[in-house]
Amino acid sequence: MSATSVVGSARKPFYNTLTFQLVLGLAAGGAVGLLWPQIGAQLNPLAAAFVKLIKMVAGLIVFLTVVAGFAQIKRGAGVGRLSLISVCYFEVVSTLALLIGLTIGNLFEPGKGLALHADAATAFKPVAPVQGVDFVMSIIPKTVVDALAGGIMLQILLVALLFGYALYAMGEKSKPVVDLVNLLTDATFKVVNIILKLAPIGVFGAAAFMLGKYGIGALMPLMKLVGLVYLGCLFLIVVVFSIVAWLTRFSLFGFFRLIREELIIAFTTTSSEAALPGLMKKLEQAGCSKATVGFVVPTGYSLNLDGSSIYITLAALFIAQAAGLDLTFAQQAGLLLVFLLTSKGVAGVTGGAFVTLSASLLMFPEIPAEGLALILGVDRLMDTMRTLTNVAGNGVATMAVSYWQKERVGFLALPPEQVVRE
Repeated sequence: MSATSVVGSARKPFYNTLTFQLVLGLAAGGAVGLLWPQIGAQLNPLAAAFVKLIKMVAGLIVFLTVVAGFAQIKRGAGVGRLSLISVCYFEVVSTLALLIGLTIGNLFEPGKGLALHADAATAFKPVAPVQGVDFVMSIIPKTVVDALAGGIMLQILLVALLFGYALYAMGEKSKPVVDLVNLLTDATFKVVNIILKLAPIGVFGAAAFMLGKYGIGALMPLMKLVGLVYLGCLFLIVVVFSIVAWLTRFSLFGFFRLIREELIIAFTTTSSEAALPGLMKKLEQAGCSKATVGFVVPTGYSLNLDGSSIYITLAALFIAQAAGLDLTFAQQAGLLLVFLLTSKGVAGVTGGAFVTLSASLLMFPEIPAEGLALILGVDRLMDTMRTLTNVAGNGVATMAVSYWQKERVGFLALPPEQVVRE
C-alpha cells in the first residue's frame, strides 16, 4: 500500500484537522497575549479547564494501559525464546530512550527562563514529601474503588500491577477479562479524543496567558523543546540503531530505504498503526519469518515506544524547569521508573504520548500540571518525529530479533564489514 493511498483515504479538509486548529489556537492566543496583555493574562482558566478534563480520565488510562501491558506479555509467553528475546530487547532500548530524554533535558535545560512557578504556586500547592513507612503506607489504598476514585496515581499503579499480574497468572482463563480491558482501553481513548477536540481552546488560553504575562520571550523555550525532541530521536536512530544494526548484521540505511513509505506515513499521519500493515509486509521481504514479524511488531507497538519515551522524559523535565524546580537524582530516577510502566500501549493513538505524560505527572504533585497546556500547543510538531521513531524502532527490533532467531536470509542480511556502509 502506497503512502498516497493511505494518507489520501483519511484526508480531511485542512481546516477540520486538529493540527490546523491547534496552530490557529496558538496563533490567536499569541496575538491576544501580545496585543492585549492584560486580557491575555486573565485567560489561564481556559487552559486550566482543559488540563482538568485530561486529569479526569488520567487515572483510568494508567490502570488500563498497565493491565493491558501485562496481558500483552502474557499472550507471547508461549513462544518461549522469541518472547524472552523480544521483551528483553524492548525494555533495554526503551530504557535507553528514556535516559536519552533525561540526559538532553539536563544538558540543555529547555524550560529554564519560562518562570511558570510564579503562577503554579498559586494553583498547585506542592505536597510535603513523605518518607519511610508513611510513604509505603500511603501507596496502599483503602479499597480498589478508593484508588480509582481518589486519583492518587501511585495507588492506581499498585492496583494495576496486582490486577495485571493476576491476569498473567490465570493464563487462558483470563482472556474474557483481557478482551474487556482492551475494549475499555479503546473506549477511554475515544473519550480522550472527544476531550482533545477542546484542545485548541486550551491552547488559545495558554498562549494568551503565557505571552500576556511573560512576553514573546516565552516562545523560545517551547521551540527549544521541539528541537531537542528531534535531536534526541535522531541520536537514537543514527547512533543506537546503527549499533544494533552492526551487531545483528544488516544495513540500517538500506532497511530505511525499504520501509521509506511506512516512515512517511508515520510522519504525516502521526499514527503508528497506519504504517503497521506495510511495515509487516516489508519485514517479511527483508527475510524475517512471518511468526517473528507477527509477534515482535504488534508487541513492540505496546512495549517499544522509543520516540515517545524520549519525549515524555524530556517534556517532564521541561515542565519542572519551567516551574523553577531542580529535580534531584532520586526524583528523576522515580520519573524513569514510572514512565517505564506508563509508557506502554499507546503507539497507535495520535497524541497518546501526551496523554501518558499527563497521567504520569499526576504522580509528582510538585510538578505543576499547568505546564501541560503550554506543551500541547507544540505537541503536534513533536508527535511527527516521535511517531516516525516508534515505527523505525519496531522495524529495527524485528530485524534484530530475527537475526538472534537465526532467520533473515534476505538481501539485507549483510556481512559485518558492509553493515553500515550503504
